[in-house]
Amino acid sequence: MELWQLLIIAIIQGVTEFLPISSSGHLILLPGLTGMADQGQVIDVAVHVGTLFAVILYFRTDVAAAATGTLRLARGRVDTPGARLAWLLILATIPVVLFGLVLKLTGLDDQLRSVAVIGWTMLIFGLVLYWADQKGPERKEDSDWNLKDALIMGLWQAVALIPGTSRSGITITAARHLGYKREDGAKLAMLMSIPTIAASGILLGAEVVANADAQAAKDAAIAALFAFLSALLALTLMMRLLKSVSFTPYVIYRVVLGVFLLWWAYA
Repeated sequence: MELWQLLIIAIIQGVTEFLPISSSGHLILLPGLTGMADQGQVIDVAVHVGTLFAVILYFRTDVAAAATGTLRLARGRVDTPGARLAWLLILATIPVVLFGLVLKLTGLDDQLRSVAVIGWTMLIFGLVLYWADQKGPERKEDSDWNLKDALIMGLWQAVALIPGTSRSGITITAARHLGYKREDGAKLAMLMSIPTIAASGILLGAEVVANADAQAAKDAAIAALFAFLSALLALTLMMRLLKSVSFTPYVIYRVVLGVFLLWWAYA
């Protein structure tokens, strides 16, 4: 694959993975709207790995606490903040794993990869985000995260397997609906992305590792690096902006893109 194509794919994935505008939707649309060749699963795995390392680096303190807590959790002890965080992240990931298996086994995942589906999900869930962000109270912080909220956010996250929904967008929507402050809700959504992205990367990686060659490995390394850099930049900017700006700019982008895609699909 040409270098410029790798850069475009990596930057799109990196920028859109953590913004509430759907990375999967943009990557599905890229070949259809531009005529570019589909990037294939090897590059998909690579850019997901890149964004995974970006969120781990950004939230390294919380990740380290959860990793240490996982060891205590393995011994049946949930007696530290890290162990509690690890337990809640595991619970929040279960719905998306189960729903993902259902889509994979039934073949529905391929049927949902259409411009019309992405248009509707961009539009509908963009408006839902706006509603939750405007109406949701800001009384909870990330330290208030509990079992009930983790399960609710996990169920909402499972909906993001429908292309165009946005995993970060739907979990942030759930957090705002539950009353979390913008920055804290976004932080929880980003932490929830770590096991989810890791699980999807492992699933895709298992399918492509046997077919990878030297050139594919080189392309994957380049894509992963630029996805990492662009994701880290996008995540840093969003978390800083949320201290003073609402999610409305992202909602406007989603609505405009959704309307355009619906026009494209039905014209």
